[in-house]
Amino acid sequence: MGYHRAGFDVTGVDIEPQPHYPFAFVQSDALDYLSTHGHIFDAVHTSPPCQAYSIANQQWRKAGKDYPDMVEPTRQALKANGKPYIIENVPGAPLINPIVLNGGIFSLKVRRVRLFECSFYLPFILLPNDAPSTFRMGRPIKEGDAITPVGHFSNVPYARKEMRIDWMTRAELTQAIPPPYTEWIGKQLMNHLKDNQLLDTFPIIPEIFRSVQINKKNLLTQLSNTLAEFHGLARG
Repeated sequence: MGYHRAGFDVTGVDIEPQPHYPFAFVQSDALDYLSTHGHIFDAVHTSPPCQAYSIANQQWRKAGKDYPDMVEPTRQALKANGKPYIIENVPGAPLINPIVLNGGIFSLKVRRVRLFECSFYLPFILLPNDAPSTFRMGRPIKEGDAITPVGHFSNVPYARKEMRIDWMTRAELTQAIPPPYTEWIGKQLMNHLKDNQLLDTFPIIPEIFRSVQINKKNLLTQLSNTLAEFHGLARG
């Protein structure tokens, strides 16, 4: 939903059926679908399984249960696809230079920290504190509480309201990213795609600029200033 609000047409892919998914949906292995259809999309967001890294599964890992590490295979498939990408996961996942988002950034009473590795520039954000936890074992969640939607939490309607998700079941909410997170990332991604499109309209830019990791907005500003100076000289 967040990417939709940022202006994208969204297609979801999952190996399991998702009957409540609000957009176009394809039931398939995500990496298989990426290898055969990834080229038709402007960008790709992925959320590999988190059980190999999450705190919630730590006891089972210590007990000897093995969970596949899918982050690196996902990263390699995304790089091979060649389009801008995002990898989302939980704290502890082996993401490269991820940005960290939480509910506090968006004034949500939701305690859900998530990491996002992006192949494009994102502005630096100072992470605020999450809303203080009011959780007490056996006490139902009430209006105004900061929620941690895990397990068999209570007051699902309130969780839907605070997470800005009104179509999911309790089980689906435990796995969900609050849409304000991906809406913010989606807006940065949209700017990145528009910047690239604008750069492509200036064939005079040397190819070397395309291989240097710089802030393209600064490049566009410099280019605009240079063109303005050139125009002034030509008129003079």
